[in-house]
Amino acid sequence: MPYVNIKITREGATREQKAALIKGITDLLVTVLDKNPATTFVVIDEVAFEDWGVGGLPVDEYRSQVKAKG
Repeated sequence: MPYVNIKITREGATREQKAALIKGITDLLVTVLDKNPATTFVVIDEVAFEDWGVGGLPVDEYRSQVKAKG
């Protein structure tokens, strides 16, 4: 009974995009591990920028720095 938790930043992922993630992860577990899709759980958590850090910075600041460099 696999449980997969996907965390993404809250940037307006559509219902269709989330459905594609759920289907894709479920299909991958079926293909690779022969798991039953009926007992495979996928949860998507959307996290606010201020609650997500990368490289020691909130994600929005990190992205700004990366964009400025390149």
